[in-house]
Amino acid sequence: MEVMQQEEQIIKEIDVNRIKQAIPHRYPFLLIDKMVDIVLGEEATGIKCVTVNEPFFQGHFPARPVMPGVLIIEAMAQTAATLVVLSLGDSFEGKLVYFMTVEGAKFRSPVGPGDQIRLHVAKQRRRGSVWKFFGSATVDGKIVAEATFSAMIMD
Repeated sequence: MEVMQQEEQIIKEIDVNRIKQAIPHRYPFLLIDKMVDIVLGEEATGIKCVTVNEPFFQGHFPARPVMPGVLIIEAMAQTAATLVVLSLGDSFEGKLVYFMTVEGAKFRSPVGPGDQIRLHVAKQRRRGSVWKFFGSATVDGKIVAEATFSAMIMD
C-alpha cells in the first residue's frame, strides 16, 4: 500500500512488492519487509520481522540464534537504497547501490527470532551519486545497532 502526499513529499508506507521494484535484492538477501514514515530525500524507517526460518540462523548460532550484525547494517543500507530510489524517481528503479564506507558501527544487543527491527536512516549529505546516512536499529524501542555509511548509485 503506497500512500503519498505530494506537497510534503511524504510516503506513509510501502510494502515488500514496492521495495522489490526499487532495489534488486531478493530472498534470501532482501532484508526489509516494509518501510514507513518516508520523507523523500531525507529519512525513512525500514521494518524487518526476524523469524527462526532465516537461513543465517542455521550456522549463527544453532543453539542460540543471533542475527549477524553485518546483516543489520545491510538492512539499514537496503532501507537507505530504497529511500534514494524513491527520492530520485522511476528511472532509478532496479539500479545498484554500492556500499562505499561503514563508520562507527556499534552493536549493542543481540537480535533473534521473534524480534521486529525498526531501521531508521537519515541522510547526512548527498554529493552527486554519493549519499551518506546515519542509521540506527531498534527492537522494542531499544537501540541494538547503529552506523554511519555511504553508498553510490550506479547504472
